[in-house]
Amino acid sequence: MQPIYLDHNASTPLLPEVIDAMMPYLKNGFGNPSSSHWYGQQSKKAIEKARTQIALLLNCSPEEIIFTSGGSESNNLAIKGITDQYNNGHIITSSVEHPAVLEVCRYLEKTAFNLMYLPVDEYGIANPKSVKNAIRSDTILITVMLANNEVGTIEPIKEIARIARENGIVTHTDAAQAVGKIHVDVRELGIDLLSIAGHKMNAPKGIGALYIKTGTNLLPIIHGASHERGLRAGTENVLEIVGLGAAAEIFHKNEKKIIENQKELRSQFWNDLKQQIPDIQLNGHPSKMLPNTLNIYFPGIDSNTLLAELPEIAASAGAACHTDSIDPSHVLKAMGFTNERALGSIRFSTGRTTTSEDISNAVVKISKVVNQLTKTDEIKDIYADVSQIRLTQFTHGLGCACKIRPQNLEKILKKIKPQYSPEVLVGLESSDDAAVYRLNDEVALVSTVDFFTPIVDDPFDFGRIAAANSLSDIYAMGARPLFALNIVAFPEKRLPIVILENILKGAQAIANEANIPIIGGHTIEDNEPKFGLAVTGTVHPDKILKNSSAIEGDVLILTKPIGLGILSTALKRGVLDDKTKKNIVDIMSTLNEKASKIMTQFPVHACTDITGFGLLIHLYEMTSSSKVNGTIWASKIPVIPNTYKMVQMNIIPGGTKSNMDYLKPHVKWDSTVSFIKKVVLCDAQTSGGLLISLSEKYSTKLINNFHKEGILNATIIGTIEKGPMGKINVVP
Repeated sequence: MQPIYLDHNASTPLLPEVIDAMMPYLKNGFGNPSSSHWYGQQSKKAIEKARTQIALLLNCSPEEIIFTSGGSESNNLAIKGITDQYNNGHIITSSVEHPAVLEVCRYLEKTAFNLMYLPVDEYGIANPKSVKNAIRSDTILITVMLANNEVGTIEPIKEIARIARENGIVTHTDAAQAVGKIHVDVRELGIDLLSIAGHKMNAPKGIGALYIKTGTNLLPIIHGASHERGLRAGTENVLEIVGLGAAAEIFHKNEKKIIENQKELRSQFWNDLKQQIPDIQLNGHPSKMLPNTLNIYFPGIDSNTLLAELPEIAASAGAACHTDSIDPSHVLKAMGFTNERALGSIRFSTGRTTTSEDISNAVVKISKVVNQLTKTDEIKDIYADVSQIRLTQFTHGLGCACKIRPQNLEKILKKIKPQYSPEVLVGLESSDDAAVYRLNDEVALVSTVDFFTPIVDDPFDFGRIAAANSLSDIYAMGARPLFALNIVAFPEKRLPIVILENILKGAQAIANEANIPIIGGHTIEDNEPKFGLAVTGTVHPDKILKNSSAIEGDVLILTKPIGLGILSTALKRGVLDDKTKKNIVDIMSTLNEKASKIMTQFPVHACTDITGFGLLIHLYEMTSSSKVNGTIWASKIPVIPNTYKMVQMNIIPGGTKSNMDYLKPHVKWDSTVSFIKKVVLCDAQTSGGLLISLSEKYSTKLINNFHKEGILNATIIGTIEKGPMGKINVVP
């Protein structure tokens, strides 16, 4: 069954009437509106009809409407269209704007413009007095949204626009979340510029409009032919313009009825849910808000956790445009809320297709799960069939991609000055995979710990992968494991205990394969399942493989293909085929033991395993600590099939993005290396392969030995070169 859709602030479904209006132009609306012949003029008429429909909705002249590709372009045209007329100046905006405005302002802030980000109160409202006090002699633009996309608060735009007029300043409002939900009259508001997004009001994605008050001068940001009064070059998207016009007319004719219906649904939702869960709290203004929006704080529960437990409901934890981030909502933070409240809040937004029955069913499902999560007197198994449990839905992130950002970790570790005895051979001073402590001249202990959240759905496979990943640090140092201890964090109020049993069985299977015992461990109750091992091994003190001993002239060999972070994220989103699922499970659960045994038969200079920080960061740790530079060949790196396809679908883990940010000053990309390849090379891996640095004269024999033993993906991917800065060159 399809989930109950309560995310209409993210996007709305096309209304049947909108589809009907568009269909003739899908079939026959191919004429270019700029052409003078009959076909072109039919398209032109359709565009002008839609322009009139939108103008009637906003109470303006049709000539004051310009069509764009959506809300983001409308905002960019409005803001840059004003600022491009100046060499510098002052802009006022609010701290709760959508990124489609904030990012434009931040871009301008890097040039010659000064920005004032207005504070808001606990309801998310920017005080007009603050606007007045912020105005300077060089203020050229005030841009404040009409209605907030996250909490639904409606801003006092009429008063802000009046203050702006009195001071001769242009005002713009991002009304993407307001038009089609509340009454919007540009004459009443007194605004100069107003942005519309089609997909927020039951029109198609990829279409929007900008209201430009007569007399307001803009410069185009897209240059070309003189379409849309010379302000928006590019042949008009007739099909979607027709859809936007139809949606505008439908709302205009039924405005009061639609608004009243949404208010009733919102009241039903809030009152019924409050009755079932008295502790919930409303984020946003209790009355000055969109009729369809509820942003609710669930005390003591992480919003991602709650949504993971509610696959039957589609809603948003924070802004929809930030689903790959677990940072607290900037809107809720600006309203003065703590991280706990910001991370414990969910936005529910109804729409024209929402029914009273949907709300009733949603309340039942939400209250059931909340009661389950907060229950302390007994453990209740809410799952009739544990085989249907998807472990990846019980965590905000996946596997090693959940690591603390490398730039943050680096800052922390620099401030820690541990006391070492002479027996410590490897410690925090390096970026090696494990610590090494000398017992005597013949034996050194190697100790490591690793754990993470589920990266696959099956608990047995999760246990196998986590165990293989933990053991990898031992193998990367040329050591042999002796024993391991379990590290368990488990939500026993959320998941049946048999799930933990299967996780531990999976880990034991890998331990058996590695021929070591798991002889103890530690467990805690946690909101998310996490598992790993603390592993102890041994190595001869003179045979330790560090990542800091690469030598100029070495070649780099990688033993496993990459792409695991991207593909496991695709698995969580439910878009991965069964063949690829099996492939990544096999790769992650394969021990690096065999590769390590083969490797240690050669005079290897340096080695590391490829885990959460990805191939390039682990290579940078090797080059920087070895005081050398490196070059890798993007085309030679083995990549798991379907990885590039997933990146093309914009499936990029948050950890991978953090890796890319960290590497900016350290990596020089050849201009022919595509963005997709850059993402893959920075992708956060779990239980990846070994990265080996050794003399070129041994490389062919080592590769052949790998291949003979079934390590078929082992490949030479680059070289080590002279240079003390650790820089990495990525070439085709």
